[in-house]
Amino acid sequence: MEHSVVVRDLVKRFGSFTAVDHISFDTRRGEVFGFLGPNGSGKSTTIRILCGLLHPTSGRAEVAGFDVVRSPEQVRRRIGYMSQKFSLYNDLTVIENLRFYGALYNVVGRQLEDRIEWALAMAGLEGRESSLTATLSGGWKQRLALGCAVLHRPPIIFLDEPTSGVDPVSRRRFWELIQELSAEGVTVFVTTHYMDEAEYCNRLALIFHGRLVALGTPTQLKLNAVRGELISVEAHPLGRALEVARELEGVRDAAVFGNALHLVLADGGASIETVRAGISAGGVEVRRISPIRPSLEDAFVALTRDRRDENGDGGSLQGVEA
Repeated sequence: MEHSVVVRDLVKRFGSFTAVDHISFDTRRGEVFGFLGPNGSGKSTTIRILCGLLHPTSGRAEVAGFDVVRSPEQVRRRIGYMSQKFSLYNDLTVIENLRFYGALYNVVGRQLEDRIEWALAMAGLEGRESSLTATLSGGWKQRLALGCAVLHRPPIIFLDEPTSGVDPVSRRRFWELIQELSAEGVTVFVTTHYMDEAEYCNRLALIFHGRLVALGTPTQLKLNAVRGELISVEAHPLGRALEVARELEGVRDAAVFGNALHLVLADGGASIETVRAGISAGGVEVRRISPIRPSLEDAFVALTRDRRDENGDGGSLQGVEA
């Protein structure tokens, strides 16, 4: 199997702080690979290493067959990168930004014109060539940024929270573009804090406190991460219900999800009826309680909770961002 990114025992320390702690994984050609974790977990540091912008303390990383330490320029020629913060020039037009980035990637002549035509069609920006970039909506700007990032037809692209701050329709269109690139054999390495977007990835890696705590398909993570029965509880008041639920015997974890609680019951511990009775006894109105299938967010809360327990951090993680 052809691997586009290979990471083995990668470590990055800043003084006494370990940002990346002996992580290993690989990505495959044409794969949409999701890289997820809470803020400060080591995602951005890992991406900077893989882009040849930061030297690891130890370990090995190869991108497109080149070692990121020995051949960083070769790596950068073969990747596209799109940051969370819009990084194009607002005072240039759409076509001027495309020509500028084409020149940076040494795409010239007829090849440049062909690639610009392709990028405009891919991003749906035909007819907007003369528009000032500053006048584009967030969704159009992100499409333009993606077009600039792939002008040189890199086999691997790194997208750092590419749809942050854009509307749902634009997010859906952006992910359609990602799937089109994947179908052409491009490896897409993406971070996102939207759990519905993570479902679009072929595989997901979860990094927490610099360590890789899970790797697999979305379905594998959902099935394997939550140990015990998962139930949903709609109750009022919700805050009080959470306090009571966390004190109940047999409840392994409790967290707020929207207008309900998700509780993980230990095997052989509490049942739905004992949970209902326990919460009601705490002066809370239980409006609905039922078993549910784990979501990706449930899986990530469970995985990070287990790691926090191992580290002695205590508490329960209320949400996971990429």
